[in-house]
Amino acid sequence: MFRQRAFCFDRGQPPERLDRFLAEQLPELSRSQLKKLIDDGLVLLNGAPAKAASKLKGGEALTVTLPDPGPAKAVSEDIPLTVLYEDRCLIVVDKPPGMVVHPAPGHQQGTLVNALLHCCQDLSGIGGTLRPGIVHRLDKDTSGVMVATKTDAAHQHLAAQFKEHSITRRYVALVHGLLTGDAGSIDRPIGRHPTQRKKMSSACRGGRRAVTHWRVLQRFDADRMTLVELALETGRTHQIRVHLSESRHPLVGDATYGGKSRMKTIADPRLLALVRALDRQALHARLLGFRHPETGDYLEFDSPLPPDLRAVIDYLNEKYKTGPPA
Repeated sequence: MFRQRAFCFDRGQPPERLDRFLAEQLPELSRSQLKKLIDDGLVLLNGAPAKAASKLKGGEALTVTLPDPGPAKAVSEDIPLTVLYEDRCLIVVDKPPGMVVHPAPGHQQGTLVNALLHCCQDLSGIGGTLRPGIVHRLDKDTSGVMVATKTDAAHQHLAAQFKEHSITRRYVALVHGLLTGDAGSIDRPIGRHPTQRKKMSSACRGGRRAVTHWRVLQRFDADRMTLVELALETGRTHQIRVHLSESRHPLVGDATYGGKSRMKTIADPRLLALVRALDRQALHARLLGFRHPETGDYLEFDSPLPPDLRAVIDYLNEKYKTGPPA
């Protein structure tokens, strides 16, 4: 069985490649999945089969035919994982950018859950057949530390810590603009965007309280960028991305929340090339700390910046003759 999705590239928008536009509209699909749909003639541009490199200039109608979502149970896949810690209760991994956390319609394979099912003999069943062991999530294009549980007792214990906001979480992000002050907090509710259903926003009814604390690590004045560390008091969907975007400091490379449109302000051609190569939001979950569900001991895990984001930061450090952030 198949289902269809229709999109319109509005007039007045800057021209954009068809495949990049669809990647923004269908974030649940990987680039390889989108390419296969286009190659198989399942993407129509004004009624005719489209090409990935087709340029959208405004007013075009797109129709995407999507195959059946597939099985309702995640399957094991031999996908390499960087394991930071593992015992009989839980496993801590360093999630790479571009990896979806759990299977969803249109994205049944290549997820973190598929990989975990291969390397672990068992996972907690509380999350269901598609989300076994998953206590928390990171966006597909956000890299960094994640914990998954192997037993229901461990799952319940860690879920309670997340609910109590006692988990330690530190993120590193590169944002557009120069933040005023060296530290601060953003306290704005977050809920589903009133008109754009794939986005979150504080301009919504019934939003839940969301608090993000930030601290400046480095400022890159001439390029109007700031490297910040973020601590989450709550964990709402897209919280960091929404809070910073609505503060007029969107994450570099964030196509959904304004970071991609700000690329035109990058005058340095080398920096622009590195940001384009990043091709995702510049956000990394650097640190995760929690109490072990059995022993009660506090455990803390750190993840280095992945190569794509590291390349951008290293270039800026070299350009400004600065060292790594404190």
